[in-house]
Amino acid sequence: MRDKKLFVLAGEVSGDLHASEVVKVVHEQCAGLRVFGTGGKRLRALGADLLYDVDDLSIMGFVEVLKQGFFLRKVMSDLKRKISVEKPDVALLVDYPGMNLVMAEYLHRLDVPVIYYISPKVWAWKEKRVRKIREYVDHLMVIFGFEVEFYRRHGMEAEFAGNPVVEEVEKHHLPPKEDFLRKHGIMEEQMLIGLLPGSRKQEIAFVFPEMLRAAEMLQKKYNVVFLLGKASHVNGRLYDDYCRDSRVRLVDCSAYEVMKYSNLLLVTSGTATLEALCFGVPMIVLYKTGWLNYAIGKRLVRLHSISLANLVTKGLYLREQVVPELLQDDMTAEKIFEKASYLLDNDKAAWEMHQELLAAKERLGVASPSKKVASAICRYV
Repeated sequence: MRDKKLFVLAGEVSGDLHASEVVKVVHEQCAGLRVFGTGGKRLRALGADLLYDVDDLSIMGFVEVLKQGFFLRKVMSDLKRKISVEKPDVALLVDYPGMNLVMAEYLHRLDVPVIYYISPKVWAWKEKRVRKIREYVDHLMVIFGFEVEFYRRHGMEAEFAGNPVVEEVEKHHLPPKEDFLRKHGIMEEQMLIGLLPGSRKQEIAFVFPEMLRAAEMLQKKYNVVFLLGKASHVNGRLYDDYCRDSRVRLVDCSAYEVMKYSNLLLVTSGTATLEALCFGVPMIVLYKTGWLNYAIGKRLVRLHSISLANLVTKGLYLREQVVPELLQDDMTAEKIFEKASYLLDNDKAAWEMHQELLAAKERLGVASPSKKVASAICRYV
């Protein structure tokens, strides 16, 4: 009897994290299942046979994807060849829609059941992709409650798995703030402002310099210490290059330490805004990219807010925002300083934001999404 096989396609660091949590449970529930595909260090540590690493596949921006078109086509060709040889019993596709929707069609033609975990954001742009999802995906598992209704309106059933960010945040048990302050020699009366400049080289290059300039301005006005959350997979020298000429006092720590202990966050738009929501920490969301990427995105994206914190808190269709967003040309040190000063000087506004974010966390679900996805996989093997 041949080994049972699972094909996994995770194209980003976050996808590797979420896929690895699922595979851990799968190994417990379906012993002997062999895993192959693409991923990162977490999937590799679980014994997955990876053809490509997320470090090679994590490409950000419309222009950059076009530049890497030949390489990405080669990746898909290699994966298709491997799939045809290995003949997996089931496939797990995680986020990364540009490649995953192409692979879903190929897998469907081979009669391989497709489980798609973390839906493409078709509610934000490229809504026509719903047709492909409906045609080629056997089991769609979404991470936001509002996605269930969105897909239902398009004639497709989706299962709300819960949000993996909640699962990940709750695994971390951090010491009391008093211990953290003592460890880093920070006085209790000093305010803490967290800096989360992102996990991709491009976004760090666009956002971090303005963050640091705003931090210098805030340091002159307030008795403050800045906590810098560095992405673990990014070479620390990338951050250091920007910090070298800065006069800001920075304390290096993990992203979750930044979120737990800060009075205010300056955070690049992305999953980090959702993680910060789970801590209820007031934040200012920042985003900047190349002008051409932004021009294309602005024409395609149909949302009033770009941050996940606002989308979870207020939904897809309301213009109201709980968390301020500074985008592209508005993402300047001066405007960051202005928004930050308002929240630092206005306890009532900061408290109301804190309360709204914590209330929104309840809508992300409490059950373990990894267990739900793993159960769906095991039904096919």
